[in-house]
Amino acid sequence: MIDEKLLKPEERAVYALRSLYDRYGYAPYKMSKFEEYDLYARNKDFLISEGIITFTDTKGKLLALKPDVTLSIIKNSRDADENLSKVYYNENVYRIAKGSHVFKEIMQTGLECIGAIDAYHVAEVVSLAVRSLAVLSNDYMLDLSHVGLISAMLEPFSLDKPLLKQFLSAVEQKNAGALASLAESGALSEKALGLATVLLTEYRSLDVAEAALAPYLVTETAKAAYAEFSAIYKTLDSLGLASRVRIDFSVINHRGYYSGVVFKGYVKGVPDSVLAGGQYDRMMRKMGRRDGAIGFAVYLDAIASGKRETAEYDVDILLLRNGADSASVLASVEKLSADGARVLVTEKIPEGLRVGKIYVTQGKEVVLYGND
Repeated sequence: MIDEKLLKPEERAVYALRSLYDRYGYAPYKMSKFEEYDLYARNKDFLISEGIITFTDTKGKLLALKPDVTLSIIKNSRDADENLSKVYYNENVYRIAKGSHVFKEIMQTGLECIGAIDAYHVAEVVSLAVRSLAVLSNDYMLDLSHVGLISAMLEPFSLDKPLLKQFLSAVEQKNAGALASLAESGALSEKALGLATVLLTEYRSLDVAEAALAPYLVTETAKAAYAEFSAIYKTLDSLGLASRVRIDFSVINHRGYYSGVVFKGYVKGVPDSVLAGGQYDRMMRKMGRRDGAIGFAVYLDAIASGKRETAEYDVDILLLRNGADSASVLASVEKLSADGARVLVTEKIPEGLRVGKIYVTQGKEVVLYGND
């Protein structure tokens, strides 16, 4: 039996998430640390980070330490046709960490549902994304969107590719100023700008979102996509999860790869998303696959970083040795750490260290520092 007190926050999360995914019939999936570089070179737009660590094997083949798990799972699996492949993973990926120019080994957990997926499987995966956030924190939110719906609502405006790219980029960045400039220049019509405003607005109610979207649900494709999105939200509501879901159509992810619902998850204390995923049928087609697919990844490095930044102390107890013999000090550490407290032994107080309590040895006893 593992003592959870000895585990880091990200390690506890791995065990809890694995248990959650097991309960829904997902099987563990293990893969190699590297793949052929060409796999990632052909799908760079899908990768979070552009940097890839490459090396040449003994036969002269260019390989890469994997910067992504989903691409590897797709490459190393076959079409399930009428069947379904449900897997979860806990893998390290190698990419440039956000906000830096340094490669890091990053722990990532997630799941993929590949094959003959239907409305149930989509709803299951989205609900598991919400439940995964609940494992990580008591204060969390999932932002929910639908790439197919956004594309269908934009279709009547016939935006050329460069303008469409500018439009979607501004929406994704929540850059209302850039969208207003496009309208002022005449590139965007007033109605297109109105749609942009709708996409930039966050909704905590499906009824309110539907009222805002109604003027733009003019094609059968848009109506069908909205019906799909609405059904997912209503399922989450019936499960009591909707209070943790925010409708946010600025979540677009990679439109060329995703085809349906997309989402990002956030927890208190971490500024960036700690979870992201969606239905990526378009990527399956680009890789020559017939299957449908939906999945998500949990970025445990972001969680670990957030926990460190918000932790009250670096160490629970600092024990000043004060010249005591090793046996006495070790006995004191055993006593002080009996309830799981983290104890650091030093000769003097380290500068900048955040400490809960400071003790000092006096003979074979320990007393609070500063007390007689």
